[in-house]
Amino acid sequence: MTHRPSSTVSPALALLLLAGLLLPSSLFPDPLAGQSPGEAELAGAWTGELQIPGGPSLPLIFHLEADEQDGLSATMDSPSQGVRGIAVESVRFEAGRLVLELAALGARYEGALDADDRFTGSWYQGGMELPLKLERTEEGVASGRPQDPTPPFPYLEEEIRYPNESAGIELAGTLTLPEGAGPFPAVALITGSGAQDRDQALVGHRPFLVLADHLTRAGIAVLRSDDRGVGESGGDFSSSTSRDFAGDAAAAVAYLRTRPEVDPGAVGLVGHSEGGMIAPMVAVEWGGVDFVVLLAGPGLPGTELLRMQGAAIARAMGADEGQVEAAGRSQARIFEAVLEEEESRRVERVRSVLEEALAESDPEELQAQGIPPGGEEAWVEGQVQMARSEWFRSFLMYDPRVHLSELQIPVLALFGEKDLQVPAEENRAALAGALREAENPDVTIRVLPSLNHLFQTAETGSPMEYAQIEETFAPVALEAVSSWIIALTEGDP
Repeated sequence: MTHRPSSTVSPALALLLLAGLLLPSSLFPDPLAGQSPGEAELAGAWTGELQIPGGPSLPLIFHLEADEQDGLSATMDSPSQGVRGIAVESVRFEAGRLVLELAALGARYEGALDADDRFTGSWYQGGMELPLKLERTEEGVASGRPQDPTPPFPYLEEEIRYPNESAGIELAGTLTLPEGAGPFPAVALITGSGAQDRDQALVGHRPFLVLADHLTRAGIAVLRSDDRGVGESGGDFSSSTSRDFAGDAAAAVAYLRTRPEVDPGAVGLVGHSEGGMIAPMVAVEWGGVDFVVLLAGPGLPGTELLRMQGAAIARAMGADEGQVEAAGRSQARIFEAVLEEEESRRVERVRSVLEEALAESDPEELQAQGIPPGGEEAWVEGQVQMARSEWFRSFLMYDPRVHLSELQIPVLALFGEKDLQVPAEENRAALAGALREAENPDVTIRVLPSLNHLFQTAETGSPMEYAQIEETFAPVALEAVSSWIIALTEGDP
């Protein structure tokens, strides 16, 4: 969940508030222990509208179920983000007050049941407290975007499970196979950062569903999978790093090679964002990969990438250069603190930077950022969790050029001209330089005009536009991927 800084926000606070744009929300757990028995009359669907400061309104739907032995359980849907079945780890209903804990999102809802059979309360996440009323409703309304494919499909679709034996987990996904005898070229898709399902559903879009449909119609088999610990896949997402996800991607490649419908000489990886960083890692260290497609794949080290990302997004949100520079200094201090070996020291230093940022901001500025009076401590604690995240620490330390400089298989790298999260020109140059060092003879790099980080046709490239754009995946980008893979695997020059 993100929000837009006001034009008056203090420089230090402006960039620190952007941390939510840089980190997957699953890195901020805040669980409460214990669960009280629920009441059967609460079972059913409850819905409300969450108004994001400076952003869109998000409808949320909670599905409560009652069990005589275990009390209440629940899941949550966010229809406009295309996400359903989010686990609610703890449900408590005591003295007319409902408490829902969503550890995977680092979020909590608390509300009191009134005489009109409604819950009036607040949603807490990342130090913010936002009002949220829940009312009984029928089951949620389905949502979709114009490019979402609908059946019947001119290809085969199979729900599959496969092991990552080294991790001792089983992963789940959807394999789509073109009609015909085959064997077909095949790809496994690798999602970007954050807990993602197989469709990489976010802000009402399902880009991997659209991409898989396009590629399969073009004659390419596609395996898209739930991240470990998400959906039907086993494992623990919150304690995992990019290297763990690389092992999962290697397991997907190994599975594809067991399928008789797949051409054993044409098995590739398609990774988006962090997935575009992971794909070369898999190819170099695990092997078995014949080509890679990197969609907005980073070419710069994590610290440098996030510095550029924060500055680009801050400018798009109206910050002046003085604010950007001051915020960059605060961000650098946080990065330095996170790289401390000792966790307690990391936490102490990060908390110090955050508290200094708060001290520089007046109450009106804090309120504009969704930090209510008295909510400062909760905000600090929510943000400081990144100091404890091994994913974030390893991401800051990792330099993609280490593996890119050893990559010897064919590479297609696509960037969006208006991408603010993986800025195109700087990452293109770094990636190209590393592949030259590898003396890789088969490299195609393109910067696609007017496209953002999600490869949507965009006005500014700001993440605030993602949900507002109806296009899920620009046709020019889809065609660039499919035509390159077909030309490569059919042996065309």
